[in-house]
Amino acid sequence: MKAAVYYENGPPSVLKYEDVPDPVCHPKGVVIRVEAVSIEGGDTLNRLRGALTSRPHIVGYQAAGEIVEVGAEVKHLKIGQRVTTVNGDGSHAALRAVPARNAWLVPDGCDIKVAAAIPVPFGTAHDCLFEFGRLKAGETVLIQAGASGVGVAAIQLAKRAGAQVLATASSDERLEKLKPLGLDHGINYAKHDVVQSVMRLTDNKGVNLVVDPVGGSTLQGSILSLAYRGRVSMVGQAGREAMTVDVSTLMGGNRSLSGVFLGAEIGTDRVHNMIQQLVDEAATGVLKVVIDKTFPLSEAAQAHAYIESRKAVGRVLLIP
Repeated sequence: MKAAVYYENGPPSVLKYEDVPDPVCHPKGVVIRVEAVSIEGGDTLNRLRGALTSRPHIVGYQAAGEIVEVGAEVKHLKIGQRVTTVNGDGSHAALRAVPARNAWLVPDGCDIKVAAAIPVPFGTAHDCLFEFGRLKAGETVLIQAGASGVGVAAIQLAKRAGAQVLATASSDERLEKLKPLGLDHGINYAKHDVVQSVMRLTDNKGVNLVVDPVGGSTLQGSILSLAYRGRVSMVGQAGREAMTVDVSTLMGGNRSLSGVFLGAEIGTDRVHNMIQQLVDEAATGVLKVVIDKTFPLSEAAQAHAYIESRKAVGRVLLIP
């Protein structure tokens, strides 16, 4: 099969388009013919500095397509069904093997490209807001990196839960594209101090919850943006900076900081059922998947470079 591979960590240019052996189907897994790959922030981080579990290595968490092989112990899935899948790597390829537990059925009529972009960003956003963020109707939430996949999902989920939604992005143009999703107030972090803007927009009260997929110095601003008893759901290191922050302000205001990693609980019934519901809601249009741009799988290097340019709003896809 064809795949986007690399032999060493580095910039997008390390990605090569090559022939590699087809994946082997595990007795408890399935193999899909990939129709759409949703590039996740973790994919670019893994390419840059993650462990190479094979050489050549195929990076990638998330892809959707048609089942072409089913393991002997799998009873609930069959050849020909369309699924969206998650695994530790292997998405950037024409075929991928995944545990059957990490596959969610795509409803008839749902665009496979939409389904490909649901599990990781929407599942992560849901956990950040509700499982760990304990968001309630009437509260105010700040979404850092609002134009990211997690950001686009979190804005929609928070708004429909009855929250007032603030979000940051690198340009006024990107913020404008987020308003139809439920954004109440946008903050251009390239022009304005985020903490000062949050306090101005909340009458110096701060926000009840921050979803922060950026980390680094952004995380410090998230902590300083909190109201009394406010919470931060920290979910990534998209900023690629060291996590050096002063947490002293948490104690005085009875505030809290929680780390969130969807992968730690993705095998549970709770998360599996939650993601299936999100896929079903996206299929009916209740949730909107924003696809910024698609690239052929052969242009994976260009797609990774485009993501790292911070111009995208929503997901960037690869099509084998």
